[in-house]
Amino acid sequence: MLELRPAAQRQYIDSVAVFTAYEEALAEAAQVRGGMYWKNTGYLIRTSATGAEKSLGRRSPETEAIFERFTDRKTEATQRLAGLKASLEQQERLNRALHVGRIDPLVTSLLARLETARLAEHFRVVGTHALYAYEAAAGIVFEADAVATRDIDLLWDVSRRVQFHTALQRVDKSMLAVLRKVDASFRVRRSQKYTAVNKDGFEVDILRREPIDGDPHPVRLSDDEDDFWVAQAPNAHLLLDAPPFSAVIVASTGAMARMNTLHPLAFARFKHWMGQLPGRDSKKRSRDELQATAVEAVVRKYLPHLEADFVSQEIPALACKQDSPLRTHP
Repeated sequence: MLELRPAAQRQYIDSVAVFTAYEEALAEAAQVRGGMYWKNTGYLIRTSATGAEKSLGRRSPETEAIFERFTDRKTEATQRLAGLKASLEQQERLNRALHVGRIDPLVTSLLARLETARLAEHFRVVGTHALYAYEAAAGIVFEADAVATRDIDLLWDVSRRVQFHTALQRVDKSMLAVLRKVDASFRVRRSQKYTAVNKDGFEVDILRREPIDGDPHPVRLSDDEDDFWVAQAPNAHLLLDAPPFSAVIVASTGAMARMNTLHPLAFARFKHWMGQLPGRDSKKRSRDELQATAVEAVVRKYLPHLEADFVSQEIPALACKQDSPLRTHP
Protein backbone atom coordinates (compact mmCIF):
# COMPACT_ATOMS: atom_id res chain seq x y z
CA MET A 1 0.00 0.00 0.00
CA LEU A 2 1.05 3.60 -0.59
CA GLU A 3 0.09 6.75 1.29
CA LEU A 4 -1.64 9.51 -0.66
CA ARG A 5 0.51 12.56 -1.37
CA PRO A 6 -0.01 15.31 1.26
CA ALA A 7 -1.71 17.59 -1.27
CA ALA A 8 -4.16 14.82 -2.21
CA GLN A 9 -4.83 14.03 1.45
CA ARG A 10 -5.64 17.68 2.19
CA GLN A 11 -7.88 17.88 -0.85
CA TYR A 12 -9.73 14.71 0.18
CA ILE A 13 -10.39 16.16 3.64
CA ASP A 14 -11.65 19.43 2.15
CA SER A 15 -13.87 17.68 -0.40
CA VAL A 16 -15.39 15.35 2.21
CA ALA A 17 -16.24 18.35 4.39
CA VAL A 18 -18.20 19.87 1.50
CA PHE A 19 -19.76 16.52 0.56
CA THR A 20 -21.07 15.86 4.10
CA ALA A 21 -22.46 19.41 4.30
CA TYR A 22 -24.20 18.74 0.97
CA GLU A 23 -25.67 15.51 2.38
CA GLU A 24 -27.06 17.47 5.34
CA ALA A 25 -28.51 20.08 3.01
CA LEU A 26 -30.20 17.36 0.96
CA ALA A 27 -31.78 15.94 4.13
CA GLU A 28 -33.00 19.41 5.13
CA ALA A 29 -34.42 20.02 1.66
CA ALA A 30 -36.24 16.66 1.80
CA GLN A 31 -38.13 17.85 4.87
CA VAL A 32 -39.68 20.68 2.88
CA ARG A 33 -40.36 18.83 -0.36
CA GLY A 34 -43.63 19.75 -2.01
CA GLY A 35 -45.29 23.03 -1.13
CA MET A 36 -48.10 24.93 0.60
CA TYR A 37 -50.78 27.23 -0.74
CA TRP A 38 -53.98 28.92 0.36
CA LYS A 39 -57.04 27.46 -1.28
CA ASN A 40 -59.74 29.95 -2.29
CA THR A 41 -61.98 28.38 0.35
CA GLY A 42 -59.61 29.72 3.00
CA TYR A 43 -57.84 26.46 3.85
CA LEU A 44 -54.07 25.92 3.99
CA ILE A 45 -53.11 23.02 1.73
CA ARG A 46 -49.86 21.04 1.97
CA THR A 47 -48.78 19.34 -1.27
CA SER A 48 -46.38 16.41 -1.45
CA ALA A 49 -43.69 15.85 -4.06
CA THR A 50 -46.02 13.35 -5.75
CA GLY A 51 -48.88 15.83 -5.98
CA ALA A 52 -50.97 14.56 -3.05
CA GLU A 53 -52.74 17.24 -1.02
CA LYS A 54 -53.62 17.55 2.64
CA SER A 55 -55.59 20.27 4.40
CA LEU A 56 -53.90 21.82 7.45
CA GLY A 57 -56.96 23.81 8.54
CA ARG A 58 -58.74 27.09 8.02
CA ARG A 59 -56.86 30.36 7.79
CA SER A 60 -55.95 31.48 11.30
CA PRO A 61 -52.93 32.93 13.13
CA GLU A 62 -51.72 29.37 13.69
CA THR A 63 -51.95 28.25 10.04
CA GLU A 64 -50.47 31.55 8.86
CA ALA A 65 -47.48 30.91 11.16
CA ILE A 66 -47.20 27.38 9.74
CA PHE A 67 -47.20 28.75 6.19
CA GLU A 68 -44.60 31.42 6.99
CA ARG A 69 -42.25 28.94 8.73
CA PHE A 70 -42.53 26.49 5.86
CA THR A 71 -41.88 29.15 3.23
CA ASP A 72 -38.85 30.49 5.10
CA ARG A 73 -37.42 26.99 5.62
CA LYS A 74 -37.95 26.04 1.98
CA THR A 75 -36.28 29.21 0.71
CA GLU A 76 -33.33 28.77 3.05
CA ALA A 77 -32.95 25.07 2.22
CA THR A 78 -33.10 25.75 -1.53
CA GLN A 79 -30.46 28.47 -1.36
CA ARG A 80 -28.17 26.43 0.87
CA LEU A 81 -28.45 23.38 -1.38
CA ALA A 82 -27.69 25.42 -4.50
CA GLY A 83 -24.61 27.00 -2.91
CA LEU A 84 -23.25 23.69 -1.66
CA LYS A 85 -23.89 22.03 -5.01
CA ALA A 86 -21.71 24.65 -6.68
CA SER A 87 -19.01 24.12 -4.03
CA LEU A 88 -19.22 20.37 -4.50
CA GLU A 89 -18.69 20.69 -8.25
CA GLN A 90 -15.61 22.81 -7.57
CA GLN A 91 -14.24 20.20 -5.15
CA GLU A 92 -14.79 17.46 -7.71
CA ARG A 93 -12.77 19.42 -10.26
CA LEU A 94 -9.96 19.77 -7.70
CA ASN A 95 -10.17 16.05 -6.91
CA ARG A 96 -9.62 15.28 -10.56
CA ALA A 97 -6.77 17.78 -10.93
CA LEU A 98 -4.93 16.40 -7.87
CA HIS A 99 -5.63 12.73 -8.72
CA VAL A 100 -7.40 12.13 -5.42
CA GLY A 101 -9.56 9.21 -6.63
CA ARG A 102 -9.15 6.20 -8.87
CA ILE A 103 -12.45 4.33 -8.66
CA ASP A 104 -14.44 3.56 -11.80
CA PRO A 105 -16.92 6.47 -12.18
CA LEU A 106 -19.66 3.91 -12.76
CA VAL A 107 -19.34 2.83 -9.12
CA THR A 108 -19.81 6.32 -7.70
CA SER A 109 -22.71 6.88 -10.10
CA LEU A 110 -24.40 3.66 -8.97
CA LEU A 111 -24.00 4.48 -5.28
CA ALA A 112 -25.18 8.04 -5.82
CA ARG A 113 -28.25 6.76 -7.67
CA LEU A 114 -29.12 4.41 -4.80
CA GLU A 115 -28.79 7.33 -2.38
CA THR A 116 -30.95 9.62 -4.51
CA ALA A 117 -33.59 6.89 -4.80
CA ARG A 118 -33.45 6.37 -1.01
CA LEU A 119 -32.50 2.74 -1.48
CA ALA A 120 -28.92 2.88 -0.17
CA GLU A 121 -29.93 2.00 3.38
CA HIS A 122 -31.11 -1.42 2.18
CA PHE A 123 -27.70 -2.47 0.83
CA ARG A 124 -24.13 -2.94 1.97
CA VAL A 125 -21.19 -3.08 -0.39
CA VAL A 126 -19.29 -6.29 0.31
CA GLY A 127 -16.46 -8.00 -1.53
CA THR A 128 -13.49 -6.30 -3.16
CA HIS A 129 -15.05 -2.87 -3.65
CA ALA A 130 -15.27 -2.41 0.12
CA LEU A 131 -11.49 -1.91 0.04
CA TYR A 132 -12.03 1.49 -1.57
CA ALA A 133 -13.92 2.67 1.52
CA TYR A 134 -11.13 1.48 3.80
CA GLU A 135 -8.36 3.08 1.77
CA ALA A 136 -10.27 6.36 1.57
CA ALA A 137 -10.67 6.46 5.36
CA ALA A 138 -6.99 5.64 5.89
CA GLY A 139 -5.56 7.98 3.25
CA ILE A 140 -3.75 5.20 1.44
CA VAL A 141 -3.93 3.30 -1.85
CA PHE A 142 -3.93 -0.50 -1.99
CA GLU A 143 -1.81 -2.22 -4.60
CA ALA A 144 -3.60 -3.01 -7.85
CA ASP A 145 -3.75 -6.79 -7.28
CA ALA A 146 -5.83 -6.31 -4.14
CA VAL A 147 -8.56 -4.17 -5.70
CA ALA A 148 -8.72 -5.28 -9.34
CA THR A 149 -12.31 -6.32 -10.08
CA ARG A 150 -15.06 -5.85 -12.66
CA ASP A 151 -18.02 -6.49 -10.40
CA ILE A 152 -19.58 -4.99 -7.28
CA ASP A 153 -21.41 -7.07 -4.68
CA LEU A 154 -24.45 -5.51 -2.98
CA LEU A 155 -25.72 -7.35 0.09
CA TRP A 156 -29.47 -6.84 0.43
CA ASP A 157 -31.18 -6.94 3.82
CA VAL A 158 -34.03 -9.37 3.21
CA SER A 159 -35.41 -8.75 6.73
CA ARG A 160 -36.44 -5.23 5.56
CA ARG A 161 -37.98 -6.37 2.28
CA VAL A 162 -41.35 -4.67 2.90
CA GLN A 163 -39.72 -1.29 3.49
CA PHE A 164 -37.51 -1.86 0.45
CA HIS A 165 -40.42 -2.68 -1.84
CA THR A 166 -42.28 0.44 -0.65
CA ALA A 167 -39.23 2.62 -1.31
CA LEU A 168 -38.61 1.02 -4.72
CA GLN A 169 -42.20 1.56 -5.87
CA ARG A 170 -41.83 5.29 -5.18
CA VAL A 171 -38.96 5.66 -7.65
CA ASP A 172 -39.14 2.92 -10.29
CA LYS A 173 -40.71 -0.33 -11.40
CA SER A 174 -37.68 -2.53 -10.65
CA MET A 175 -34.17 -2.58 -9.25
CA LEU A 176 -32.87 -3.16 -12.76
CA ALA A 177 -34.62 0.01 -13.89
CA VAL A 178 -32.82 1.93 -11.12
CA LEU A 179 -29.45 0.69 -12.44
CA ARG A 180 -30.42 1.51 -16.01
CA LYS A 181 -30.88 5.16 -15.03
CA VAL A 182 -27.08 5.09 -14.60
CA ASP A 183 -26.26 2.91 -17.62
CA ALA A 184 -29.05 1.90 -19.99
CA SER A 185 -27.09 -1.15 -21.18
CA PHE A 186 -27.50 -3.10 -17.92
CA ARG A 187 -29.31 -6.43 -18.33
CA VAL A 188 -29.87 -9.29 -15.89
CA ARG A 189 -28.00 -12.35 -17.10
CA ARG A 190 -30.27 -15.23 -18.09
CA SER A 191 -27.87 -17.81 -16.70
CA GLN A 192 -27.23 -15.94 -13.45
CA LYS A 193 -30.31 -14.07 -12.33
CA TYR A 194 -28.60 -12.28 -9.41
CA THR A 195 -26.19 -10.51 -11.80
CA ALA A 196 -26.72 -7.53 -14.09
CA VAL A 197 -24.03 -6.80 -16.66
CA ASN A 198 -23.53 -3.75 -18.89
CA LYS A 199 -22.09 -3.43 -22.37
CA ASP A 200 -18.55 -3.08 -20.96
CA GLY A 201 -18.75 -6.27 -18.91
CA PHE A 202 -19.14 -4.56 -15.52
CA GLU A 203 -21.34 -6.65 -13.23
CA VAL A 204 -23.60 -5.86 -10.28
CA ASP A 205 -24.37 -8.85 -8.05
CA ILE A 206 -27.15 -8.70 -5.45
CA LEU A 207 -26.81 -11.16 -2.58
CA ARG A 208 -28.78 -12.07 0.53
CA ARG A 209 -28.39 -14.20 3.63
CA GLU A 210 -29.55 -17.80 3.62
CA PRO A 211 -33.24 -18.12 4.64
CA ILE A 212 -33.82 -17.90 8.40
CA ASP A 213 -36.75 -16.91 10.61
CA GLY A 214 -39.30 -17.46 7.87
CA ASP A 215 -37.48 -15.49 5.16
CA PRO A 216 -39.17 -15.99 1.77
CA HIS A 217 -37.26 -17.95 -0.84
CA PRO A 218 -36.70 -17.45 -3.70
CA VAL A 219 -36.97 -13.65 -3.85
CA ARG A 220 -37.26 -11.36 -6.85
CA LEU A 221 -36.70 -7.69 -6.05
CA SER A 222 -39.88 -6.54 -7.80
CA ASP A 223 -42.82 -7.82 -9.81
CA ASP A 224 -40.97 -7.09 -13.04
CA GLU A 225 -40.14 -10.43 -14.67
CA ASP A 226 -36.79 -9.06 -15.89
CA ASP A 227 -35.62 -7.99 -12.43
CA PHE A 228 -32.99 -9.55 -10.13
CA TRP A 229 -33.55 -12.83 -8.33
CA VAL A 230 -31.33 -12.51 -5.25
CA ALA A 231 -28.63 -15.13 -4.60
CA GLN A 232 -27.99 -16.74 -1.23
CA ALA A 233 -24.48 -16.35 0.18
CA PRO A 234 -23.31 -18.70 2.96
CA ASN A 235 -22.88 -16.97 6.33
CA ALA A 236 -23.90 -13.63 4.81
CA HIS A 237 -25.91 -12.93 7.96
CA LEU A 238 -22.55 -12.25 9.65
CA LEU A 239 -21.91 -9.47 7.13
CA LEU A 240 -25.31 -7.94 7.89
CA ASP A 241 -24.78 -8.23 11.64
CA ALA A 242 -21.26 -6.76 11.56
CA PRO A 243 -20.81 -3.15 12.71
CA PRO A 244 -21.41 -0.69 9.87
CA PHE A 245 -18.69 1.36 8.21
CA SER A 246 -19.12 4.27 5.84
CA ALA A 247 -16.71 6.43 3.86
CA VAL A 248 -16.80 8.92 1.01
CA ILE A 249 -15.11 7.47 -2.06
CA VAL A 250 -13.75 9.37 -5.04
CA ALA A 251 -13.80 8.35 -8.71
CA SER A 252 -11.06 9.01 -11.23
CA THR A 253 -13.24 11.85 -12.55
CA GLY A 254 -13.32 13.47 -9.09
CA ALA A 255 -16.97 12.54 -8.49
CA MET A 256 -17.84 11.46 -4.95
CA ALA A 257 -20.30 9.08 -3.34
CA ARG A 258 -20.88 7.52 0.05
CA MET A 259 -20.12 3.81 0.34
CA ASN A 260 -21.89 1.91 3.11
CA THR A 261 -20.12 -1.31 3.98
CA LEU A 262 -19.04 -3.28 7.06
CA HIS A 263 -16.36 -2.84 9.70
CA PRO A 264 -12.95 -3.51 8.10
CA LEU A 265 -12.00 -6.15 10.68
CA ALA A 266 -15.28 -7.98 10.05
CA PHE A 267 -14.40 -7.89 6.35
CA ALA A 268 -10.92 -9.26 7.10
CA ARG A 269 -12.26 -12.06 9.29
CA PHE A 270 -14.74 -13.09 6.61
CA LYS A 271 -12.04 -13.04 3.94
CA HIS A 272 -9.78 -15.22 6.11
CA TRP A 273 -12.64 -17.70 6.36
CA MET A 274 -13.18 -17.67 2.59
CA GLY A 275 -9.46 -18.19 2.07
CA GLN A 276 -9.64 -21.44 4.02
CA LEU A 277 -12.52 -22.99 2.07
CA PRO A 278 -11.24 -26.14 0.36
CA GLY A 279 -13.67 -25.90 -2.56
CA ARG A 280 -12.69 -22.37 -3.52
CA ASP A 281 -10.41 -21.71 -6.49
CA SER A 282 -6.81 -21.46 -5.29
CA LYS A 283 -6.25 -18.10 -6.98
CA LYS A 284 -9.30 -16.66 -5.27
CA ARG A 285 -8.20 -18.11 -1.93
CA SER A 286 -4.82 -16.41 -2.28
CA ARG A 287 -6.53 -13.13 -3.07
CA ASP A 288 -8.87 -13.53 -0.09
CA GLU A 289 -5.86 -13.86 2.22
CA LEU A 290 -4.10 -10.93 0.54
CA GLN A 291 -7.11 -8.69 1.08
CA ALA A 292 -7.63 -9.84 4.67
CA THR A 293 -4.05 -9.24 5.74
CA ALA A 294 -3.87 -5.90 3.89
CA VAL A 295 -7.01 -4.59 5.62
CA GLU A 296 -5.76 -5.74 9.03
CA ALA A 297 -2.47 -3.91 8.42
CA VAL A 298 -4.31 -0.73 7.44
CA VAL A 299 -6.42 -0.83 10.60
CA ARG A 300 -3.38 -1.37 12.83
CA LYS A 301 -1.37 1.46 11.27
CA TYR A 302 -3.94 4.05 10.18
CA LEU A 303 -7.27 3.28 11.88
CA PRO A 304 -6.34 1.93 15.35
CA HIS A 305 -9.47 3.38 16.94
CA LEU A 306 -11.52 0.86 14.94
CA GLU A 307 -9.57 -2.05 16.38
CA ALA A 308 -10.40 -1.14 19.98
CA ASP A 309 -14.15 -1.15 19.33
CA PHE A 310 -14.37 -4.34 17.30
CA VAL A 311 -15.70 -7.54 18.79
CA SER A 312 -15.03 -10.41 16.41
CA GLN A 313 -17.61 -13.04 15.49
CA GLU A 314 -16.95 -16.71 15.13
CA ILE A 315 -17.69 -17.93 11.62
CA PRO A 316 -19.15 -21.44 11.66
CA ALA A 317 -17.37 -24.15 9.73
CA LEU A 318 -18.99 -24.78 6.37
CA ALA A 319 -18.81 -28.06 4.56
CA CYS A 320 -17.72 -27.00 1.10
CA LYS A 321 -17.47 -29.60 -1.62
CA GLN A 322 -14.94 -29.22 -4.38
CA ASP A 323 -16.08 -26.55 -6.87
CA SER A 324 -19.22 -25.76 -4.85
CA PRO A 325 -20.30 -22.12 -5.28
CA LEU A 326 -20.25 -19.48 -2.59
CA ARG A 327 -23.44 -18.14 -4.11
CA THR A 328 -26.48 -20.27 -4.83
CA HIS A 329 -29.05 -19.52 -7.47
CA PRO A 330 -32.65 -18.83 -6.44
